[in-house]
Amino acid sequence: MLAALAATASGMPGCGGKATTSAPAVRFQGALLPPGVRAPGFELRDQDGAPLRSTSLGGRVNVVALMHTHCLQCQVLAQQLKGALDDLRTPVPAVAISTEPASDTRASARSFLARVGLGGRVRFLLGSPHALAAVWRGFSVRPHQEPLLVIVDARGIQRVAFPVSQATPERIAHDLRALGAR
Repeated sequence: MLAALAATASGMPGCGGKATTSAPAVRFQGALLPPGVRAPGFELRDQDGAPLRSTSLGGRVNVVALMHTHCLQCQVLAQQLKGALDDLRTPVPAVAISTEPASDTRASARSFLARVGLGGRVRFLLGSPHALAAVWRGFSVRPHQEPLLVIVDARGIQRVAFPVSQATPERIAHDLRALGAR
């Protein structure tokens, strides 16, 4: 009987034998996005009225949060992002893009960023429904839906997404590091 147990155990992973299958290494902790999908181009204005083009984010890993200023879930996602940015040694470019242009204003964006502790670290981008619609399509979001955080790699490719229900500072920071942010 001992010989039978030893023979069985030697074929089990972690018991001295070789595993017959191995699980693939998981690199990212967020939801993987389809390969090769570029982040959409845009030119929008931030909470202070300053213009920002998507091309100015190119060449480095960056974060795009799609949210609005009058949303509790958006505040939660912003706090998760803040924790991730705090965990990194160097700054990572981060923008929030309005998903509710009818109620998001420069004043509400400034207030939101101050309330969640991201003033001076994240630019909240605003625009007309028409200007924002192309950006929403490019990130596959709709207005008024659950907020979403997307990590874009240095080549401008959307790589990983975090809905608020799956975002933690540790998971976001892990994936930023996996893409080269430190």
